Amino acid sequence: MRTETRKLAIADYKKRASVAGVFAIRCRASGEVWVGQALDLDKIRNRIWFTLRMGNHRAIELQQSWSTHGEESFALETLERIEDEELAYLRDALLKERVQHWRAQLNAAAV
Repeated sequence: MRTETRKLAIADYKKRASVAGVFAIRCRASGEVWVGQALDLDKIRNRIWFTLRMGNHRAIELQQSWSTHGEESFALETLERIEDEELAYLRDALLKERVQHWRAQLNAAAV
């Protein structure tokens, strides 16, 4: 790839809009569910799976379930996307509210 093309591709990647939202991690083997929020839903799965593979995720129950059942038992799904909120404090308050809603709805633990 030419240097100019590469630089343009990097610049385009940095300009892309990130979408905040609420997600769930489900363990098919145990039926457990964890709900969390992310400022960039496109990147959250890789971040969480990395810490789980390393064995040091901060959600102890999630880490224990991962260690017991293995990666193939887990799936991440987007529950809700918050695309249009540009003001950080409004977005954060909305995310907090929606996470609480989904945790109650799914009887889920926090991620």
